[in-house]
Amino acid sequence: MSTTVRESRVAWLVFALVAVALGGNFYVYDSIGPVSDLLQRQRNFSDSQIGMLNAIYHLPNIVLILVGGVLVDRFGAARMTLWTAAVCFVGAALTAFSPGFAGMAGGRLLFGIGAETLNIATLAAIAQYFVGGRIAFAMGLCLAIGRAGSFSADMSPTWFAHAYAMGWQPPLIIATLIAATSFAAAIGYWLTDRRHGHAKVVASHTAQRFVLSDLLRFGTAYWLLLVLCVLWYAVIFAFRSTFSIKYFQHAHGRDLATAGAMNSYVFLAAMFTTPAFGWLCDKIGRYAPMLAFGALLLPVSIAIMMWTHWSLWVGTALIGVSFSLVPAVMWPLTSKLVSSARFGTALGLMWVAQNAGIAGANLVAGWLNDTAGASAQNPAGYQPMMLFFWAASSLGFVFALLLWITAGRRHHEAAVHAR
Repeated sequence: MSTTVRESRVAWLVFALVAVALGGNFYVYDSIGPVSDLLQRQRNFSDSQIGMLNAIYHLPNIVLILVGGVLVDRFGAARMTLWTAAVCFVGAALTAFSPGFAGMAGGRLLFGIGAETLNIATLAAIAQYFVGGRIAFAMGLCLAIGRAGSFSADMSPTWFAHAYAMGWQPPLIIATLIAATSFAAAIGYWLTDRRHGHAKVVASHTAQRFVLSDLLRFGTAYWLLLVLCVLWYAVIFAFRSTFSIKYFQHAHGRDLATAGAMNSYVFLAAMFTTPAFGWLCDKIGRYAPMLAFGALLLPVSIAIMMWTHWSLWVGTALIGVSFSLVPAVMWPLTSKLVSSARFGTALGLMWVAQNAGIAGANLVAGWLNDTAGASAQNPAGYQPMMLFFWAASSLGFVFALLLWITAGRRHHEAAVHAR
């Protein structure tokens, strides 16, 4: 067997293992949304508390995710995937088995400490094992499999109806078992990398010493991409992963299973179209125009759900396209805007800001709902939250346009290289 064929097989084995780890991670993150109404009815949680269960996931990463990115550069993607998957498993178990809000919040906090660094490590693994014209496709396909985890979480009220009929806890126990599967895949990746990683550039041998002033050298395009990342992800995750199912139930009269299924189709679309968009980016070599189009679809979808009587399927379909296109372009573009030795650090810095934005958006949305008295009896109370999401996503589109103007013309993108 030739060396090229052997390396390709190892690359795809690593891909499969990190994709399974990522999919399990995404399932656990999105496990709160489907049980939010049960938590409110059975445990008397307020929307502010429900928002906190996802916000507290992001709060430590306002600082720690930059450290996580540096650690990925320093110790390698395989080792960090293993360590963080173990932390995620413990956090998921604590969330499921805690008797009160404080314990659940502690579990989500622990899960968040591990999960975001795990996400960076999986992307770093793809960047390490896939080179040349395949990186956007490989990253897109890996993210698509991750989205399958989120799709499964949203479909869980239908697939595991018996568990949901028993209350809020059994669905979270299922999430814990899925976290265990993610941990098992991380062990498999670590063992594979130990056996074959000598043929690759190991991060711990190539990483430069981290200097804080290096963050200022990433360039204007990187910083515009960072702001877009914050605004776009803040809306996507605060709405889709925390409040959308309740919003569909209370403001549009859907039952839990239907609302969860509608929300899940965002990820069903992403499972197929994210790798397709990644392949298209590899093929045509254009990033900023596609990024701007994807960013535009998010405020348009929010506006449709808020101000029209169109079917909810229209709005959720547009969110699905946006959710497929933006990540398929954003992360490969980041790998082109910074040097490979600083890729983990660059992702870490982006996710520091991203986590601050997502945490803040969850807290603001929950506060707006509680202040306006949003409920099934007062569906108009969700209007301030939706206005907030629309304004933030519209501002994200503005930054996508600025990125396109600054560094998105064809001759600029052709000249992009790892600096």
